[in-house]
Amino acid sequence: MGFPEKHLSEGEVVEFHLRTHVKELFLPVLILLVTGAAAGFGLGVMPDDDSTTVTVGRWAIVIAAVLIVLIWSFWPFLNWLTTTFTVTNSRLITRTGVISRTGRNIPLRRINDAAFEQGLTDRFLRCGTLIVSAASEEGQIRLHDVPRVHAVQLRLSELVGEAHEDGWPRDDTEEETDHP
Repeated sequence: MGFPEKHLSEGEVVEFHLRTHVKELFLPVLILLVTGAAAGFGLGVMPDDDSTTVTVGRWAIVIAAVLIVLIWSFWPFLNWLTTTFTVTNSRLITRTGVISRTGRNIPLRRINDAAFEQGLTDRFLRCGTLIVSAASEEGQIRLHDVPRVHAVQLRLSELVGEAHEDGWPRDDTEEETDHP
C-alpha cells in the first residue's frame, strides 16, 4: 500500500514509501510461537477430567497466552504497520502511532544533511538508521531500521541538492560573476 495520493501536493511524486525493516517483527513472532507452544503444551498436560480446578487452570493458560500475544506480539505488529517514512520530490514525511498519530513533514529545502548509521546486523539485513539534519527547532531526526538505507540516503541527498539548487537557501559567499 502506497502513500495516499490525496495527501500529496500538485506535482508531488513519491520516491520511497517505507516501513521500518521487518527485523522489528523478529522478537514479536518469536514470542508468538513460544507462547503458542507453551500454551499448547500446558493445555496438553492438563488432566482430562472436568473438575473446577482443571477448568480454571485451562482458562488461566488461555487468558495468559492471549494477553502475552496481545501485548508482546500484536501491539508491536500494529506499531510496525503504522510507522511509515515517505520521501517525495519535495518533502520527507514521517507517520507513526496506532491510537494517536504523530506526523512530521520536512520540506527538502529545510534539510541540511542526510546521513546513515549501520551496525553489523544492519549491514547483513541492508537496513540502518537514517539521520536527517533539518533547519528547524527539532534539529535532527533519527529514523531507525530504514530498509535499503543506502539507496534512501543517496536519493534523499540528491533531492535535497535539487531543492537547494532551485534557489533556497542561497549561498551568499559566492561572488557574482556578472558585474564588471
